[in-house]
Amino acid sequence: MSHERSGLLPGLIAGLVAALVCAAALGFAVLFQDRLPKAVATLGNGHALSVTLSLLIALLVALAVGAARPRNRALPVVAALYAAAAVAGGQISGASIMIGAARRTPASGTSSSPRLGDVTAANAGEGLPHALAVYREPLGQTWQMWLYIAVAAAAALLLVTLRVFRVRRADRAALAQQAAEAADEPGQEYRAPFEPAQSPAQQAAPADLFTPRKPAKD
Repeated sequence: MSHERSGLLPGLIAGLVAALVCAAALGFAVLFQDRLPKAVATLGNGHALSVTLSLLIALLVALAVGAARPRNRALPVVAALYAAAAVAGGQISGASIMIGAARRTPASGTSSSPRLGDVTAANAGEGLPHALAVYREPLGQTWQMWLYIAVAAAAALLLVTLRVFRVRRADRAALAQQAAEAADEPGQEYRAPFEPAQSPAQQAAPADLFTPRKPAKD
């Protein structure tokens, strides 16, 4: 089965684009989380919002991959990796800019909220080592971040798996219907290989005028 028919290549491209967009959006959400309503940001100690964002990322990645009518069984695993990478990338990028901005341009006055101007490559590069160091902490301290990644991966895996099964089942049903329609059509008379297509009257005709015939019975 070709890449085009299996939906592998379109699914890979669409899922990658969706994962990059989701990672950027999550990075902004992490960077400007203090501007969200306090009731939303602190619900369930902040876990509710993070899990919701992880599920939303998984849904968007699954929709992007599923739009290619995927038939390849490898795409659910790829979608899970895309969703997990989008969550991890969003966490790291947002935290890197936040840490880098605080280290390079300490806040003046009473306001310490990040600004849109803080989104620079220099700030991201300054804070990247510190953001990555968080993932090397003991699991008992970083389980929240790994939980959000796992939720996104599991949800994307499930959604794309269901989509692949549905597309493959629809294809099998279409093939079965075509076979049934072909069987219902009137078939041509069977003849052996190399046998000329002749009617029974033509086959019973004499070879020429001089061939003796049986006398007709009275």
